[in-house]
Amino acid sequence: MHDFLGADRPCQAASPAISILAVDDHSLILGGIEAVVKAAPDLRFVGGARTAAEAIELYRRHEPDITVVDVNLPDRNGIEVLREIRGLRPDARLIVLTTYRGDVLAVQALKSGACGFLLKSSLEMELIEAIRAVHAGKRYITADIAAEIAAHVDAPHLSEREVAVLKLAAAGSSNKQIARELAISEQTVKGHMSNAFGKLGAADRAHAVAIAVQRGVLYL
Repeated sequence: MHDFLGADRPCQAASPAISILAVDDHSLILGGIEAVVKAAPDLRFVGGARTAAEAIELYRRHEPDITVVDVNLPDRNGIEVLREIRGLRPDARLIVLTTYRGDVLAVQALKSGACGFLLKSSLEMELIEAIRAVHAGKRYITADIAAEIAAHVDAPHLSEREVAVLKLAAAGSSNKQIARELAISEQTVKGHMSNAFGKLGAADRAHAVAIAVQRGVLYL
């Protein structure tokens, strides 16, 4: 039999669509991700979760190729979700989605197993590109975030206690209240606050909180 356009050769199997799970507590964001994914012929939307608990349940059920996770979830921190999913499947491919441009948050997410980091403001323009890149085994970081990481690569890191003090300060607690909450002296609170000011280049408490939020040290 003559070879007619390769008729005697087996047809190449079509590549399966890349399955996507989205995790965000805002229905508009979930709907946006679903719409963007469904418009791409090589992608398949398998579900949307609004909480960390739902995310883990849907991940177990679908084992998606890519999971897009918001940092700020109502029941748990999105970074913790990354770690739990990586515990279930070490080769899981995850993309963090957030409104925060902070370099600290991005680095924390990448160290926790994220392969990509996207801002919600660039969702429509970059989501498909990010998914395809991460699925191909590459990292994908929004250009603005990459620039922030480069700008602060040598910046000193805040200690866990300094972050805890700033978080309580951001909630409106006085030094006395912070000391009581953390079971330390007011003088120690002042010392941690002073250290945080120096590391962040802040002039006062409000300035320190603002910088901490901007860099992703705090996400309120």
